[in-house]
Amino acid sequence: MQEPTFLILTALAAQPLHGYGIVQAVTALSDGEVTLRPGTLYGALDRLDQQGLIAVDREEPVDGRLRRYYRLSDAGAGALAEQAERLRRRVAAADEQLRLRPGVAGGAA
Repeated sequence: MQEPTFLILTALAAQPLHGYGIVQAVTALSDGEVTLRPGTLYGALDRLDQQGLIAVDREEPVDGRLRRYYRLSDAGAGALAEQAERLRRRVAAADEQLRLRPGVAGGAA
């Protein structure tokens, strides 16, 4: 799973969000390292919807236009949990290898 996808799913884990809300959440979750452009975001949302990982929650009229809110599906929550666990294992492996490295805090001197 690519980082932007992971962050989009993470952004939707707690509550449904509209496109701009997702962009803001992804920026905050990544400490500003990932910024989604509208074309990238909506392409990803279409793909995630087709994969059943997210769904349209509702549409609300705002200034004569419909604002679409997306929510994480049960399948999306499962995929996100699976990916989070995979990343935890990778971090643990990296931490272990760093502890073994000479000259690093916790490693041999």
